[in-house]
Amino acid sequence: MALHPTGVNHLAISTNDMKAQLTFFSDVLGCPLKALYWMHGVAKTFHGFVELSPTSYIAFVQSPRNPKDMELGVTHAGNMTGTTAAGTMQHVSLHVDTMDDLLALRDRIRSRGVPVFGPIDHGMIRSMYFAGPEGLVLEISCGSGIDDAQWVDPEVVELCGISGDELARLRVPVAYAAPATPVPQPPPDPTKPVMSYPPAVYDKVFGVSDAEAWERFSETTPPVAPA
Repeated sequence: MALHPTGVNHLAISTNDMKAQLTFFSDVLGCPLKALYWMHGVAKTFHGFVELSPTSYIAFVQSPRNPKDMELGVTHAGNMTGTTAAGTMQHVSLHVDTMDDLLALRDRIRSRGVPVFGPIDHGMIRSMYFAGPEGLVLEISCGSGIDDAQWVDPEVVELCGISGDELARLRVPVAYAAPATPVPQPPPDPTKPVMSYPPAVYDKVFGVSDAEAWERFSETTPPVAPA
């Protein structure tokens, strides 16, 4: 079996109105609230989870430090064709199993006063689009098993600067077998993705051993309110 992530455990979205987001996802989309607590290790910050399935959630993070300004085309796409800053979420699509489920959920969303565009058939999936609180662009789709022979366009591959050898590796990622001993933490490399911390903080965070991180930072119960 190939080693790779098998789904999204949770997608964490920043919010300045936890109640509005939880209400929307619960009442409009029918997702039950599963967690709402002080975020571990982050002062004055709430964490909320609604369930898509027992292995998949939408999470929200409310902090007094979250920016309040929205700039369409930069911080938020605004619609399914809009632009947003590289590395940010343009939109998120949630899955249902059948077209009947898609149509039923369309009607539930509209019954709550939220306009829905679609469904439309994309060939590989069928989708509909609508807005969520605070400028979220949301999609619900059904379909699975995308045929890469049909949906990998040679013209777009070339425009992305992907060679034939690179394309072959993208289609069939290099297999990986976990070694007998853990791989040590690599040193910072400007050519690789790294989290944004001041250098001294970065060294402390990533200088901690895996065992020490597990012992010091694991919290298996909801924390009490910070003093």
